[in-house]
Amino acid sequence: MRIFLFAASLRKDSYNKKLIRIAADIVKKMGTHRVDLCEFNEFLLPLYDGDLELQQGIPDAANKLGEKIKEADAVIISSPEYNGSIPGTLKNALDWISRIKPVPLAKKQVFLIGASPGKLGAVRGNLHTRVPFHILGSHVFPDYFGVALADEAFDAKGNFKDSRQRDSLKKLLESFIFYAGRKETPFDRLDEFIDEQKGKNPSP
Repeated sequence: MRIFLFAASLRKDSYNKKLIRIAADIVKKMGTHRVDLCEFNEFLLPLYDGDLELQQGIPDAANKLGEKIKEADAVIISSPEYNGSIPGTLKNALDWISRIKPVPLAKKQVFLIGASPGKLGAVRGNLHTRVPFHILGSHVFPDYFGVALADEAFDAKGNFKDSRQRDSLKKLLESFIFYAGRKETPFDRLDEFIDEQKGKNPSP
């Protein structure tokens, strides 16, 4: 399975970059998956502007990010929480990606994790971050891993100070990868059900 990972943060010493590197290391050590870990800085984008899209098309960075997502079997994103919500940079990237047809995130298996200096571990931001992924048709893993008090959670080498956090993340990653690797998910059956209902009840 090919797994694409990135932290939705531009800051060099981002807690979420530390977290996604730990996640990538765990997945690598599973031994059977291809890990594609990228820096969000590789996909710098202008603010979405319909006029800009009309004049210049979709930016190369958006197409590059979209291709990474398209090629992956599953996507893992570590996202910070900005003012209790989704970071503007990530939302902007999703807005650009949504202009690619077919949408690369449609029916893509996604696992959202996050780190925050606050006591809630970016959980409020996670709730908001899920929304555009659902709208774009992604299958977002229901569980969440958050690192609270992230400014105290990592050592000088970027590892967890408390090994129990790595163990907890490892269990969730194993569950997600098993879930993402199944040939059929509950979402597939739901899509079929919705299609059947549309056929039975066509729009007037």
